[in-house]
Amino acid sequence: MANEDINNLSTEENNKLINKLIEELKLRRYSDQTAKSYIYLVNSFLESGKIPREFLLLYSIKSKSSMRSVYFALRFFYNNVLNKNFEESLPIARKSLKLPIVLSKEEINKMIESTNNIKHKLVIMFLYYAGLRLDEVRNLKWQDIDLDRKIIHLKTAKGDKERIVFLHKKLIEMLRIYGICKESFIFCSQKDEKYNKRTIQQIIKSISKKVGIKKNVTPHTLRHSFATHLLESGADIRYIQQLLGHKDLKTTQIYTHVANKDIKRLADLL
Repeated sequence: MANEDINNLSTEENNKLINKLIEELKLRRYSDQTAKSYIYLVNSFLESGKIPREFLLLYSIKSKSSMRSVYFALRFFYNNVLNKNFEESLPIARKSLKLPIVLSKEEINKMIESTNNIKHKLVIMFLYYAGLRLDEVRNLKWQDIDLDRKIIHLKTAKGDKERIVFLHKKLIEMLRIYGICKESFIFCSQKDEKYNKRTIQQIIKSISKKVGIKKNVTPHTLRHSFATHLLESGADIRYIQQLLGHKDLKTTQIYTHVANKDIKRLADLL
């Protein structure tokens, strides 16, 4: 199918291509968030009547991440739905190094201690003491917790890759207080549905403000803090990589830029 043909499709033909796109994304187990993004972008492309390069240029004034999303969405569409090579080879600029925001242990303790709601307290503790991602906390089930072996078996990790994380003694204590006789998801709303992303984001935001933290604190900030504090305590970076579930060690190495044990050592030389 040539570009000119794509530009002249009927609504019914567009819908068929979008349905095929949805199928291909499901077969490859893409995350819901990525799938929604690809579907929206490809649909916008089909409705625009533009060729790929023209459509990409619409996003040239936006952020680098937006440009990358469009590029990869169109490439996926061409390669897997149209079964064609994606001929555009635009230079995708490397992401600039943006250092993660890290909280001190004191700040994290303040957040935990100032929280009266035990469920909210546990959310903070899983994000920090296990270094979990937001979605991993949402999808955590009671059957994933092994108190005897003191581990968490993550079965819904990013990229559909399972991993094992240690179960910190403070989490064990809090889980026993919370009650471990339940089934299904650990964090459920009053309607017995698992927490949505917004709920967890709001919990972290409101508690960090309550204790007077001026930094922009998100659920991922606690994961960053987990990794940085381990590194500062002398943990091997490859073990940290495994705990975080990073495919590439380079992703984990960003924490070497914010870990301050070596910076402190240099300060002592003055």
